Amino acid sequence: MRVLFWVLLVCQFCSAQAARGKPQFTIPAPIPKHKDECARTAQMRIYSNAVLIEEEAGDVVGYELAIGQSKGSAVDALLYFYESTPNDEGIPISGRISGNELSLGGNWVVHLIEYPLRKAIIETHSVIIDGTLNSAWFRGRIEIEGQTMPTAVRLKRVDRIWLCKQ
Repeated sequence: MRVLFWVLLVCQFCSAQAARGKPQFTIPAPIPKHKDECARTAQMRIYSNAVLIEEEAGDVVGYELAIGQSKGSAVDALLYFYESTPNDEGIPISGRISGNELSLGGNWVVHLIEYPLRKAIIETHSVIIDGTLNSAWFRGRIEIEGQTMPTAVRLKRVDRIWLCKQ
């Protein structure tokens, strides 16, 4: 009942303000939740096949691979794995690049809450990425332990990760 009263009060206020020629109440645009990911990946090469599958819900599926500057043949990268909602944090992985051949690996640590007990669960999945990299594409395979996914991927070079496009 309180919520209904509050909504009616806000609607009456907005109607009264509009009748007086004053600006109506507006909700500010959402601020990206994880600006740090945008800053973190700003200087990285981003490869993506992420697509928006449901505009109203904002559902995104696919992968994004952010590759940092190489130190000799060693590289550090972040993998973003999207299963409806954009991940707010990349999976840190590292490996080697030799010519155009890229090989990366690491562990994805997932923190879950089991309901109704509210028991904390920690799962660890190994991540392996192998493929060919050039200035426009990454072609290869992404394997995440315990996930069913296509083994072959083709990621196109993009300017920024999905979270930073809004």
